[in-house]
Amino acid sequence: MLGCMLTTTTSTRRRLPGGRPFHLLLLGLATSSLGDWLYNVALLALVFGRTGSPTWVALTTAARVLPVVVLGPLGGVVADRVDRRALMVGADAVRLVLMVALATVAATELPILLAPVLAAAATAASTVAMPSVAASTPRLVDASELQRANALRSAVGQGAIVAGPALGAVVLALSDPAVAILLNGLSFAVSAVCVLAIGPGPAFAPRDGQGGELPSLLDDLRAGARALRGAPTAVRLVAADVLCSGVYGLLTVMLMLVSRQVGAGSGGYGILLGAFGAGGLLGATLVARADAPATWRRVLAVALMLVAASMAALGQSSTLVEALSLAVLGGGGMIVGEVLSETALPRMLDDEVLGRAYGLAVPTSIGGIVIGSLVAGPLVSLLGLHGAFIAAGVFVAVVAAVLLRRPLTVAPVRAAMA
Repeated sequence: MLGCMLTTTTSTRRRLPGGRPFHLLLLGLATSSLGDWLYNVALLALVFGRTGSPTWVALTTAARVLPVVVLGPLGGVVADRVDRRALMVGADAVRLVLMVALATVAATELPILLAPVLAAAATAASTVAMPSVAASTPRLVDASELQRANALRSAVGQGAIVAGPALGAVVLALSDPAVAILLNGLSFAVSAVCVLAIGPGPAFAPRDGQGGELPSLLDDLRAGARALRGAPTAVRLVAADVLCSGVYGLLTVMLMLVSRQVGAGSGGYGILLGAFGAGGLLGATLVARADAPATWRRVLAVALMLVAASMAALGQSSTLVEALSLAVLGGGGMIVGEVLSETALPRMLDDEVLGRAYGLAVPTSIGGIVIGSLVAGPLVSLLGLHGAFIAAGVFVAVVAAVLLRRPLTVAPVRAAMA
């Protein structure tokens, strides 16, 4: 009997969670994520090639990130009001059109100012897609497979971070930014086809207005915030995700200095960033196995200590191999907070408020990236590269101790909307 149970468990873990609908959703997500990271390389190459200005590159990067911070909460509200399948397909269609327009800018002499503007518009369109995917996942997989499903979604994102820039570099070597941007547009077309192939159904249905008028947008945002406040464990896990996002923001600036320190030059930056993505891919795979809530506190503690230790040591790296090893360890730890927070939210919050809560959590996490990137320069100026990394490692350790000072209670609170 025990042998049969072990065989069944092993077989269950080997197959993908959920059925065909979730697999199609995952395929669409994987395709569009890969295209996004491919396009990111092409976009920055286009802007730098036209302007020769790092400031323009920084502004373009900010244009890609800030719409999520500003509009993300509204995207979560919309995902709770409108059929999520229609939102995902519509977002893909809009982004496809915008990529065609951006490719036109790349292929002609149109003003380069249009590049960050169109990039910002594409990111704004994506703000309804992310909470729609997150809120639909718990309806497409069994509750017992939810953590594996969310870990797989995170692994897709990390895999795209590794493969996307590499593919973008190959495309740029063989052609030009316009081709790479068009490939991203094609990825949105594939994503839309995948979602359409799932077919309509209750998995994508918005919440019921219960015969009356839906509340105002402000009331919906307040409901999402109240739901999060009613689930303190979920808030602590989201805070861990924000902490790691802040670390990632620091790294977007400081890894360039590390690359030069270890003798890899500017080209080593992409390799190091890819190593963090590879670590994240490995970490997402491992945390999917720790699906018992009773283990979450221990798993998160180990993960955050890995992040703290790798950050403290990274500034001391003298070789590229050493830096890459630390990057893989740090990336593996950084992904854990994201997986656990995305697993806790649907377990602890009512389905009708999940999209709004997720729409608040994700922009907060992205905001961590913005803050980290802005802090990096002054921190290095004040403490030097070695001191900045050590300070970051100590900060992660201290915040981790605060977040994990009490056990993580993962009972289904089902925070109310009212």
